[in-house]
Amino acid sequence: MKPAPMRLGDLSVGFVHTLADAILSHGLDPQPLLLQYGLDPARLGAAGARLSIPRYMRLGHAAIQLTGDPGLGLRMGQLSRLSQAGLAGVTAAQAPTVREAARTLTRFEALYGSNYRGQSSFHEDAEGAWLRFYSISPYNAYNRFVVDSIIAGWLRQLSSLSGQPIQAERIEIEFAAPDYSERYSMLGDSPIQFDAESNQLRLSQNTLALRNPEHCPSTWQWLLQLCERELEQLTRTRSLRERITRLLGPMLNGGREPDLEEVAARLKLPTWTLRRKLAEEGTQFREILNDTRRDLAMTYIRDTELAFGEIAYLLGFASAQAFQRAFKRWNSQTPGEFRRSQRHST
Repeated sequence: MKPAPMRLGDLSVGFVHTLADAILSHGLDPQPLLLQYGLDPARLGAAGARLSIPRYMRLGHAAIQLTGDPGLGLRMGQLSRLSQAGLAGVTAAQAPTVREAARTLTRFEALYGSNYRGQSSFHEDAEGAWLRFYSISPYNAYNRFVVDSIIAGWLRQLSSLSGQPIQAERIEIEFAAPDYSERYSMLGDSPIQFDAESNQLRLSQNTLALRNPEHCPSTWQWLLQLCERELEQLTRTRSLRERITRLLGPMLNGGREPDLEEVAARLKLPTWTLRRKLAEEGTQFREILNDTRRDLAMTYIRDTELAFGEIAYLLGFASAQAFQRAFKRWNSQTPGEFRRSQRHST
């Protein structure tokens, strides 16, 4: 039996409230746009409701067109609140320090957002820490606002926790400087590097140590336990195949494909043990790799505006031609035919 088609990921509808607030700040009513995307009050108020990442990107692009503000993501970040990240955000708001809040937001990211190609992370050293955000690339008018809103949102949320404005020592952004680059001045005086290797901001040890005046130790520990239980529930029922599929997403990139040995090392299993366990589940590594690539390819073609050469690169194919041949073998259609058929059916 084939697995359900893969999605690029999803996120809590709580993020839609930030987008609506940003539209409101331009003196416009966000409700008609939200209703167009099926985001009525009932959906926005449903516990645990999620929105697919491609749909969120299209919604954000439509909001930018509505407001005429290409830097709308930065405005969203300024208006964001920790509570909009659900249980993980509420828990972070009770953290004793900025350090623990940042760790909480990355540690429990899966509770409010899931990206099958990568995840946010926190990297501390003797001088400070990098708070890093993974985004689907290559970049265009549909996804730059996501990076803007997260980077600006982290600064806003951590500032609200500490009760004072937080300044990053440095901000790095993967895409080239956009036409609205002067708008980044709203993030403070931090030096900003575009065309960087990662989307990340640097926090000093002094900033990380800033304390939260609202911290209550017993509430903090209780919320942490709730987050750990929710995270365990998310991962407990995954089969080995599902675990491998989630590992492959971030590993597929740049004209090369991961092999069985790499995946076994990530799972901390001997290669022969992994091969045997997969056989017991009635599958093998090559089948999982092909299915993962196929499902991601279909999602990219259907839900994004990426060129086929870009998709080939993202899925680890050596060339666009190799990708086109593989896709036709999987689907009996070329990528172009599949995209046209999806456009006509919507």
